[in-house]
Amino acid sequence: MDFDKADLKQRLTPLQYRVTQEAGTERAFSGAYWDTKDPGTYTCIVCDTPLFSSDTKYDSGSGWPSFYEALDPEAVELHVDRSFGMVRTEVTCAKCGAHLGHVFPDGPQPTGDRYCMNSASLNLERAEAE
Repeated sequence: MDFDKADLKQRLTPLQYRVTQEAGTERAFSGAYWDTKDPGTYTCIVCDTPLFSSDTKYDSGSGWPSFYEALDPEAVELHVDRSFGMVRTEVTCAKCGAHLGHVFPDGPQPTGDRYCMNSASLNLERAEAE
């Protein structure tokens, strides 16, 4: 799914655009969701695809929202990222290609994964109070 860059620049904040379209990152402990504990579903800020559940969110101590698994493995794509002189695994939205963050193999069980995402790439659709 291709989005018009001019439309995205108008619709997204400069940080959201830099993170999702230019593979940028926000500073640790600065994003809206790094310490959020509210229940709900985290969606892609660009295309609204559901990506992560608050049920799999945990405090990794990294300063970025961290999840131990994606809501649906088909909702995200993994790519080798060799930027900054290191090899990491980049995570993008499978529907629109927005950069979300990186995944590392040092997360909790049951998966052992740490999806380290940028708050700027996500929108939390809070669950209705019961």
